[in-house]
Amino acid sequence: MKNKTFPSVSTLKGVGPRVAERLARLQIFTIQDLLFHLPIRYQDRTRIRAIATLRSGDECVVIGTVEHSEVVYRKRRMLLVSVDDGTGKVLLRFFYFNNAQKNNLARGVNIRCFGEIRQGLKGPEMVHPEYEIQHPDDPAKVEDHLTPIYPATEGLHQLSLRRLTSQALHCVKSEEFPELDLLPVPPEIDGHRVSITDALAFVHRPPPDADTEALTSGKHAMQRRLAFEELLAQQLSLSKSRLQLQKQAAISIAPIAKLYQQLINNLEFELTNAQQRVITTVFSDLKNNYPMLRLVQGDVGSGKTLVAIAACLQVIEAGYQAVVMAPTEILAEQHLRNFSKWLEPMGIRLAWLSGKLTASKSREMKDLIASGTANAIVGTHALFQQDVEFKNLALVVIDEQHRFGVHQRLALREKGIQNNAHPHQLIMTATPIPRTLAMTAYADLDYSVIDELPPGRKPISTIAIPLARRHEVVKRVANACRNGQQAYWVCTLVEESEVLQCQAAEDVFSELSQLLQGVKVGLVHGRMKGNEKDAVMLAFEKREIDLLVATTVIEVGVDVANASLMIIENAERLGLAQLHQLRGRVGRGSVESSCVLLFSPPLTENAKLRIDTLRNTNDGFKIAQVDLEIRGPGEVLGTRQTGMLQLRIADIMRDQDLIPKVQATAKLIQEEYPQNVDALILRWLGESIEFGQV
Repeated sequence: MKNKTFPSVSTLKGVGPRVAERLARLQIFTIQDLLFHLPIRYQDRTRIRAIATLRSGDECVVIGTVEHSEVVYRKRRMLLVSVDDGTGKVLLRFFYFNNAQKNNLARGVNIRCFGEIRQGLKGPEMVHPEYEIQHPDDPAKVEDHLTPIYPATEGLHQLSLRRLTSQALHCVKSEEFPELDLLPVPPEIDGHRVSITDALAFVHRPPPDADTEALTSGKHAMQRRLAFEELLAQQLSLSKSRLQLQKQAAISIAPIAKLYQQLINNLEFELTNAQQRVITTVFSDLKNNYPMLRLVQGDVGSGKTLVAIAACLQVIEAGYQAVVMAPTEILAEQHLRNFSKWLEPMGIRLAWLSGKLTASKSREMKDLIASGTANAIVGTHALFQQDVEFKNLALVVIDEQHRFGVHQRLALREKGIQNNAHPHQLIMTATPIPRTLAMTAYADLDYSVIDELPPGRKPISTIAIPLARRHEVVKRVANACRNGQQAYWVCTLVEESEVLQCQAAEDVFSELSQLLQGVKVGLVHGRMKGNEKDAVMLAFEKREIDLLVATTVIEVGVDVANASLMIIENAERLGLAQLHQLRGRVGRGSVESSCVLLFSPPLTENAKLRIDTLRNTNDGFKIAQVDLEIRGPGEVLGTRQTGMLQLRIADIMRDQDLIPKVQATAKLIQEEYPQNVDALILRWLGESIEFGQV
């Protein structure tokens, strides 16, 4: 949708219907959109370089005389032009040329060219440089600013984008857009107060003396002024979503807590202080007459499940239904086991819904849910099905929420809206999120951290061993299992195919069953039926299986206290968060636990960093910080599909020092200049759908 305050790009010279359609592909509809279509890098055409000083990779302007020109026929036809500037020679290589070009580039002609230097067999070369023939009397021409390179699209070239942005910048200089500066006082960035117009003019056309190192790294004060405003728009958008949510009605859950006390009395251990703190906060949220939207984050094994159970008990005691949704069958099954263990002795009826149920069993479960006979419901994506109806749903618990598409989460939430009352939502993740990222990405959520592991947990020692020494690991596993320990052997494949992954696990299962005489080996993978997986996992829990061979389906939700050894084969193929999750399947009891990362050298730089990080720390937050640096916030949060955090100029990691000031400015604008909120959001986020309510 077009921004109504600013004129359409079609008012600019050179923008007809065809160019307008191409600009629309880049989400450029107005002159403001064009101004905020920012360069991704720059070329320096502001000075002439001596050929003798050139190095491979330089992008530069050289001026010289054509010394020699010829067409050669090798693997393909080429025009080779040797240019001399008195300090050295550079070879220009053209694969596409016509006779007029060939004739123009004759011996003795003066030429000005720009391109990237490559090291050829006989010295520096430029392949298909931009060039101009120079008249001997003409002064040497250079640009008066660094040349911006913009995100482009087919049929819309850099030259066109530069011409159009020049027109847009001229409009700004002539003060045609007083609406451009939406901040009451320009923020102080790195000791400078910079207006938005000055920042835009600089970033689109940096002067020749600009700090190119700062520009290249995105750390120039003018870029940071724009980054500040982009982060501000994100913050305002999420805050707006939060305010809209708080205007919605929800069922206020009275804090009876008899069932919760019964749960506490039945536990064989004490809750950690962190668990108690988070549960108290959740109970307080549930009392509100607007929907709770809280993210509970806790490292592997910190006890998030009990927080979820406590919340469900509070809702069930008040006479309503609670649903827990997990992204995988195995995690959902683990929740079902935990909920059955704690809730059924209290007389609470559970329903279970998964895509693998038979038609008759599925109908039976849907009837229990629709009638309200089942108070607690656990399931997978199957809960989204249209024919699943709840009688009085008051709480939705979503585990590992970043694995669900935003539309899926919204669909489940919509099912709970009754008499205009929305369900409360509790979102859980075992993916530790650095505080900076959480403050920015989850500004629309309340945020709790279970920052304490149960007492008695010992750190897991982690070592990395090349696959060539796999036989030593097999021996170690044999000794451990014969000494009463239990172990996991996780098989990974680079292919996405579940069939191939399961085949690999079956092959390893057969191999280890033959090699490890006297060791009981089990197998679990994603293509097994639910009851088969349950039987294997139960046998492993009862210590009837010593070694469990598995695919990464055991990444989350598996809790066997006696398991103390984790082998991850081809560990270099997995991401850091997934490796940390897998390692967290051991070390859940009081026994010393170990994790062996089997890898196939040579390692890429990122794979080496992942493995070294895992060897050096058990701290989920440190691991998350490295993971964020490697993959970026969009990947870590699983928000690529929502459009969230697809930042144009800001960088969460680089610009994290701006965030406290961003939050303070957001509060100021909301309170004193509310009329500017939507304009700032529109400028940076466009008409993107807001998913803040899920």
